[in-house]
Amino acid sequence: MTALDQTSGTDDAALALLIARFQALPKPKPSAGMEAYDRELELALSTRSGCRENYARYLAGARRTDLDYLPIKLDIENVSRCNFRCTMCSVSEWTKGQRAGDMSLEDFKRVIDEQVGLIEIKLQGLGEPLLQGDTVFEMIRYARSQHIWVRTTTNASLLHLHDNYKKLVDAGTNEIQISIDGSTEEIFCAIRKGSDFERVLDNCARINRYCKDLGIKRTKMWSTVQRLNVHQLEDLLELAARLDFTSVGFGMDLEAAGLEKWEKQLSGDRVTVDEAFLDRLDRLLRRAGDLDIALGFWKTFDRFSVKSPETLCNWPFERSFLSSDMRVVPCCMISNPDVYELGNVEGAKSFGDVWHGETYRKFRADHLAGRIPDICASCYKHGETK
Repeated sequence: MTALDQTSGTDDAALALLIARFQALPKPKPSAGMEAYDRELELALSTRSGCRENYARYLAGARRTDLDYLPIKLDIENVSRCNFRCTMCSVSEWTKGQRAGDMSLEDFKRVIDEQVGLIEIKLQGLGEPLLQGDTVFEMIRYARSQHIWVRTTTNASLLHLHDNYKKLVDAGTNEIQISIDGSTEEIFCAIRKGSDFERVLDNCARINRYCKDLGIKRTKMWSTVQRLNVHQLEDLLELAARLDFTSVGFGMDLEAAGLEKWEKQLSGDRVTVDEAFLDRLDRLLRRAGDLDIALGFWKTFDRFSVKSPETLCNWPFERSFLSSDMRVVPCCMISNPDVYELGNVEGAKSFGDVWHGETYRKFRADHLAGRIPDICASCYKHGETK
């Protein structure tokens, strides 16, 4: 169930209007700007052998079961462990907050080298990437040496250690998304259990000062909107300004990753969206303009439709998710291979073998036929999936 599904007293037509109005809101964009993204894209296409040819096949290719190209984007989970126990995240129930071992630098490099079509990676999954220490910075530098756009997400708890805030920026990371889910210590720590509110804020100010001194924009404050913090949206925007963020994203997703237990737990935490709430978001946009902050909103509700191949989810035909233990997952909304797995990249087997393999081919065929797997149904228009 999505946030908009919880709108009471609305018929289908009214709900469609609410959805359309929400979708018309600005989406989060790269902190450094689209010009910077496009510039790095051209450099990746020019630098990586076979990348431009793969990209051309991707652009020209119709969505079908058998693809003649490799994915152009990849989420790579370097660690599946975290030092927080956030209330909306299934990591909180893992033993000692860890599902599997870390990805090795060698495995990471092998994936990057094999996947000649990559133009972008997100280096993070279910976990805090900086727990891996300097290895994560080596990963970033290796990808950036080939002009692959790298973005990551961090809880900012470790940025002060060993000058991690400098290392993260100096490694060449293109975008650093920092999770801030409360404007006060009470709300922040109630959601992000195990955190130190003042330490996180100090680390945010620290990395933003460093970027400002370098004359670059790299960070984005990201708040996951939910029942506990929805009353603080205005305060969160003001907090972002005080911490020198120039980019903010409000995410409206609380995803259960295909787990029935978490669906029940999160259903009461999703916010209700109605006309009054959308009016409030419009006021937030105006205030963001006054603060010179780029504000965007994200929600994956009803994004996709089975009506045509072009309206299907883009993930099966464009990108994928690789877990820290080298298992392939359909997307970042699922993230956990113990919930749903498309293949295992180990030994001599490459990611390309999985991407072109029978399991992935059947997964695409089911989408193309309108037989949307139950694990994917929440991202499709209700009543359309078979």
